[in-house]
Amino acid sequence: QVQLVESGGGLVQAGGSLTLSCEVSGPAFSSYDMGWFRQTPGKEREFVAGISWSRGIPYYTPGLKGRLTISRDNAKDTLYLQMNSLVPEDTAVYYCASSYSDYTLIRGENCDWGQGTQVTVSS
Repeated sequence: QVQLVESGGGLVQAGGSLTLSCEVSGPAFSSYDMGWFRQTPGKEREFVAGISWSRGIPYYTPGLKGRLTISRDNAKDTLYLQMNSLVPEDTAVYYCASSYSDYTLIRGENCDWGQGTQVTVSS
């Protein structure tokens, strides 16, 4: 099982930027895909972005691409999500996740999950 701990959430005004972090540990996580989801009350969990830990190739939800950058630092075992030009609709709990492949990750299948970090964007 992969352990994931998110941090970096908080309150930011519309138009601002925020970077989330996820510390990763556990067996064989370097062979997994890692990514970010978000969820608001009453709505389905939404895939945001993913990356192959070993290859470093990112992929994004089309509607969010351009405002988001996912990356990882191998030396620090940390995953990042940089968010720019934030709008109130970005308000959600953001979760870090890992899975065996990009196919399973984007579907939220066979995932290990972090506890989540709250992002609130004010207007």
